[in-house]
Amino acid sequence: MKFKLKSLVAVSAFVAAGFAQAETLTLFAGETITNQGYTVSGLNGAGTLKFSSTLLDALNLGAAAVVGVNPAAVTLDVEGGIYTNISAAAPIQAVQGDFDGTTLNVLQVGTQGGASISLNADEDGVITTGGFITIKDLRVDLVNSDVYANIIGGNGVGEVNNLKLWKIGSIEGPTTFNAADVLAAGGSVTVQNTLSGLTIYDDAFAIFAQANGLIDILGLPALASVNTDPTGYGSITSSITVNIASATPAIPEPSTYALMGLGLVGLGFLRRRAAR
Repeated sequence: MKFKLKSLVAVSAFVAAGFAQAETLTLFAGETITNQGYTVSGLNGAGTLKFSSTLLDALNLGAAAVVGVNPAAVTLDVEGGIYTNISAAAPIQAVQGDFDGTTLNVLQVGTQGGASISLNADEDGVITTGGFITIKDLRVDLVNSDVYANIIGGNGVGEVNNLKLWKIGSIEGPTTFNAADVLAAGGSVTVQNTLSGLTIYDDAFAIFAQANGLIDILGLPALASVNTDPTGYGSITSSITVNIASATPAIPEPSTYALMGLGLVGLGFLRRRAAR
């Protein structure tokens, strides 16, 4: 029995493609990943957390002070001694996704830095006994629509890592893209998303309340009202850029294809023999 090299190449390529499966990959800023014929690099961008007006009202009630946590950049707008806008833009640290050789499905996005909120005890003793909370290193789980964070809090809270903080109400913008399309368009893609209606989980609310020393006369009700508002705690807007290039594949020698072909022939022979 004779085989042509061209036939062996076609059959071998078909068999190899049959075993291609999606892999979960994590790209960190400043690093490069090569997988299934593509090289992905140049991760850049930021996720900007914007506080809702209801959250601003609660913070202004307690005369809160807000500062940024590096490397995030915090924007504070103040009028008449009260906050009218608070946002924190944190650089993208990592992106995780499933890649099957064609389509990348983004699963999670991690940022670095955040913001810290501190409150002093009010004279009437109806809002807070004083405290602080630092929210940093947000991790967005796009599959389950959750936001996690590392927390540092006062009043005995201490450090709480990977706390499930907010439920995402809605996600706008693409979370998948085709690698070949990106390559054909110049090799760079920027994806923008908006996550809205962030509502706090019960365990996280309890930590917020304890860390900030909130009193159930005015402090606790004010914070609780944030969750009942449609906008919740606010929104996160992200802009993420990555570069995609074609990786140079190793070209097998003709003898390699021949050996692969012999393996296929041997497999067929064994099956025929077993059937006798």
